[in-house]
Amino acid sequence: MKSLKLIASGGTISGKGINRLDLKDYRTGYYTGEDLLEQIPEVLDVAQVDTYQLANRSSTKMGSSDWIQLKTLVNGLLNEKQYDGIVITHGTNTLEETAYFLHLTVKSKKPVVLVGAQRPVTAIGSDVLNNLWTGVKVAVDQQSYAKGVLVVANNEIHSAREVAKTDTYSLDTFQSGKVGALGYVSAEHTVLYDRYPNRKHTFQSVFNDNSNVRNLPEVAIVYSYAGVNEDIINFIVDSGKYSGIVLAGTGAGRCSPKEEKALKKACQKGIVVVRSSRCFEGRVVPIESFDTFPFITADNLSPQKARILLMLALTLTDDLSEIQAMFHDY
Repeated sequence: MKSLKLIASGGTISGKGINRLDLKDYRTGYYTGEDLLEQIPEVLDVAQVDTYQLANRSSTKMGSSDWIQLKTLVNGLLNEKQYDGIVITHGTNTLEETAYFLHLTVKSKKPVVLVGAQRPVTAIGSDVLNNLWTGVKVAVDQQSYAKGVLVVANNEIHSAREVAKTDTYSLDTFQSGKVGALGYVSAEHTVLYDRYPNRKHTFQSVFNDNSNVRNLPEVAIVYSYAGVNEDIINFIVDSGKYSGIVLAGTGAGRCSPKEEKALKKACQKGIVVVRSSRCFEGRVVPIESFDTFPFITADNLSPQKARILLMLALTLTDDLSEIQAMFHDY
């Protein structure tokens, strides 16, 4: 029987509602990971699961220092303690960001699975126990090896690179856009994969050996919209705190003329600028009108994931061509 470590960090999956109809005002961080496992004795038939309570709070309170702590913990458990896989419970608001950071930094082929919930376990129609159960099933399945960090929700298996939270309360909030889920867990509890991740991750990643990094460079996200001025970008540049800016641009990564001018100033001061899009689908690629600007293009990464990749890239290099290559590879 395989041995798993359940790392609990809080979120809705740890919440307790006022009553069975409470879907929005519940208290996060009430139940521990061990509390939840006790409600799924079926887990004992497929794996030996030990629990570790990393935190018990909303994922809105997670930051880069938490990611580094979690990465260090996961690498130690998989490579030194020899666990066969990891399941992490996490709030859904920033789950995709934690998952992508681990996707780039975990040094192992073993399965790492993140699960969350949209309704606390006390609510009618809660997804807590099903998501945790299917997460364990995916983590012990041999097919899950070498697929990077996975997000399991609503019986679907997603790659950390593409998955995004798309709905505020719906149970099928996690989607991977046009590329789709990697697979699913069927009604007979069988794990089925339909495709494989095709970008570098985990054991293939240049970031997985970056063990000496204690702090990540500051990178801001700037959201573009009709009529926006340059004030926010200028504030970021003048603060002297930031090494990078990710533009959540309109359409194909475009911005206003005032933003263009301010971003050019940012580049001149040594800040790395990445063009991404506020659109849910599509790639951001080089275009002629930006040929004179030394901007990195984010491919189809969301702004929040482009930020994570840029933060990690800046720990290794400030060469723009090398950073652009990383956005193609990861």
